Amino acid sequence: MERGVFNISFKVRKDYRLGVKITASFNISQKERKILDFIRNFFQCGTIRHRGDGVYYYEVTNLRDLYEIIIPFFMNFPLKTRKGKTFMVFANIVELMMEEVHLTRTGILKIYDMREQIVVGRKRKYSKNNIREILDS
Repeated sequence: MERGVFNISFKVRKDYRLGVKITASFNISQKERKILDFIRNFFQCGTIRHRGDGVYYYEVTNLRDLYEIIIPFFMNFPLKTRKGKTFMVFANIVELMMEEVHLTRTGILKIYDMREQIVVGRKRKYSKNNIREILDS
């Protein structure tokens, strides 16, 4: 089963300037590597990794590659599912990150609010209050 995800993650570490780092990523996972090799060659960016559970995943985390390659592709070939909305939120966040908005306290909180528009089937690791407390410490 093939699965593609547009993800915005928040990582907390004391050695980050503001204590929080935002990472944008696009990934596709599946059990067979061959199609992922094709996708990687098509986009000419990203990496393929093998997880311990036997699943391979193709991932793009480089901000410029997301902005210049991945996002334009999905703008030209729009998703017809609910992931279309997720993609638009993702694209808007990546654009803000290209403008370095994510390097400020206000920007981190703005991106957090935008990410909340993306519905996930699990509880988020950090609440907005957690992020705010980290930024204020």
